Amino acid sequence: MNVEVFIPCCVDQFTPQTGVNLIKLLEQLGHKVVYNTSQTCCGRLLYDNGNWEEAKEIGEKFINDFGIRNYIVGCSTSCISYVKNNMSKLFFNTSNHNIYKSISDKILDITEFLVCTTQTLDVGAYFPHKVSIHYNCHSLNEYNVVEETKLLLQNVKGLEIVSANTNNFCCGYGGMFTLFNEPVSMALAQKKIEQVLSEGAEYIVSSDQSCLLHLESYINKNKIDLKTIHLVDLLSQRKD
Repeated sequence: MNVEVFIPCCVDQFTPQTGVNLIKLLEQLGHKVVYNTSQTCCGRLLYDNGNWEEAKEIGEKFINDFGIRNYIVGCSTSCISYVKNNMSKLFFNTSNHNIYKSISDKILDITEFLVCTTQTLDVGAYFPHKVSIHYNCHSLNEYNVVEETKLLLQNVKGLEIVSANTNNFCCGYGGMFTLFNEPVSMALAQKKIEQVLSEGAEYIVSSDQSCLLHLESYINKNKIDLKTIHLVDLLSQRKD
């Protein structure tokens, strides 16, 4: 299948290997991948902070950076959720509405693409560790890919999911929230890490890199024996 990839800003700037692994994973599964190097931000952060004019300008570039025939596969549930559910408000009753609609129908998180579109549950991954799954707020409330994420992880050889049903709460990131409400943001991160440690996890896995970076900053600052890993990076692990 021909697919295009969307690499969100957070991955592009801080963990580019995750973007590389997304492309490698898709190619290993037999897909022909196109990556438009001129793509930039989707504008979610601007939208969330009320800067709709700037978000619309970036959004116009975003929808014109991708084709309308191929699936667009990304590795950020928060960004893709924004494109599918909220970006439409910027293009209502405009000449760009139809092209936006085509993009929003075609863009998918890697979890939804693998499980729902190509019915691929086992990607050949091997990761012999105990993991706790962090479902970011967008994946829970706007773009529910909880079951898809679980199904993919359940088919990873050697992996043990130790997540309790009580740990599905915000990690405290929330974009600019972490800057303007740092005490609350850090308290939520602490609560999340304490829950994960009580489960006996070695890794926190998530489909959203911004949440992982936020949690990683708390882990590093407090010298906690715990690691984070993006779902794409985990699915790219193989047995030597």
